[in-house]
Amino acid sequence: MGDAAPIRRILFAAMLAMSAVNPVQAQDVSLGSDVQGLLTFARQQSPELRAMREEAEAAAQRVTPAGALNDPVLRVELMNVNNYGRDAAPSLLPSKVGETKYTLMQQLPLWGKRELKRDAAAADALQAEARAIAVWAELAARIKATHAESFRAAGNERLAKEQLGLMTRIEQVAQVRYASGLAPQADAIRAQLEQTAMRSELIMLDSEKRQINARLNALLARDSSAPLADAVTLRVLPTLSTADASALAERARSTNPQIQAELARVAVAQKTRDLAQRNRYPDLTVGISPSQMGSRITTWGVMVEMNIPLQKEARRGEQREADAMAAAARSKVEALQLQLVGDLAANIAGLEASHRNEQLLTTQLLPQSELGFRSALAAYESGRTEFSMVIEAQRQIRKARQEILKSQVEAQMRLAEIERIVGEDL
Repeated sequence: MGDAAPIRRILFAAMLAMSAVNPVQAQDVSLGSDVQGLLTFARQQSPELRAMREEAEAAAQRVTPAGALNDPVLRVELMNVNNYGRDAAPSLLPSKVGETKYTLMQQLPLWGKRELKRDAAAADALQAEARAIAVWAELAARIKATHAESFRAAGNERLAKEQLGLMTRIEQVAQVRYASGLAPQADAIRAQLEQTAMRSELIMLDSEKRQINARLNALLARDSSAPLADAVTLRVLPTLSTADASALAERARSTNPQIQAELARVAVAQKTRDLAQRNRYPDLTVGISPSQMGSRITTWGVMVEMNIPLQKEARRGEQREADAMAAAARSKVEALQLQLVGDLAANIAGLEASHRNEQLLTTQLLPQSELGFRSALAAYESGRTEFSMVIEAQRQIRKARQEILKSQVEAQMRLAEIERIVGEDL
């Protein structure tokens, strides 16, 4: 047992070299290392978001025309173009016909119809803007979740490489003990098998990373093979618990873009309904009519025109349609609020559970696993246990670190979903 102390020093040095699975500060500022850089890039480059912004801008530009008067109408009537009773040839020139009448008319919608049209267009513009915000909230949530997956994949790869390095050192120790007649050759072979398994796992982890990067590049509107840095940092989690669910639900009702879009849709339907009611009343068209004989304006006239809204069934149908649309929009708002509040409560509970689980794993399971490894190592050095127990104890440490990483990523994904529901970062 004379070489027990050197063995212990080698293995513990390898253990200390393995970093704990905690969010680290970003050292690489290239795209992909942190989520904020990804969000900034996506906000500038996303064609889907750009399209929704342009649609919102187009809707905003429809507000002013919606409340504007129609263009005036100019009517020119040439009378007695054949110059009957006059010693003149037929003509189409105003000064060479019997009489030319000019009528300039302007339609005047009454009863506040212009204001209702403008208000409906403004509500429609708000709906388009809310839809654009909803698209960004959805895209941002997907980027945050995919970045968290990237962090998990990078962390698992790092743990696998550290495990492979440790197995290499353990194999060297087993070879030395075998050469000294202190351990069977099976120990060295077992260490070699563990290394092969680790190399196979690294191949799968590399494939997983490339798949995640391809999805992330798609969200960023980049080529699927464009390079991305490994995710090296996670966002700091806000302090949330199930007690905060009510406050966040109330906040979501006023800031969630999907709810705001549906509320704007309700406003559009209500304004359309009011306009259908006002259409039961007539509009006016006024005009002036100068008449020309020869080269002189000889007489002036004034005209007033009124439409007669006799098609009552058509207008009742329009009103019933608007009522149904408003009722449907209100029901959709109610259903959406119930769904989002339920999703919010579930994700807050999930976030709290992930955070508590991470604390339990960090403060209890990981130290216990490390203690178990030291115990197995000491027993192996004294010949009281087999080499496989040392391997199994090391696996427990790696599993604990993987579970910590999983809890961290799960919390980040829950946070991304909560922020999507609330409609803004917390």
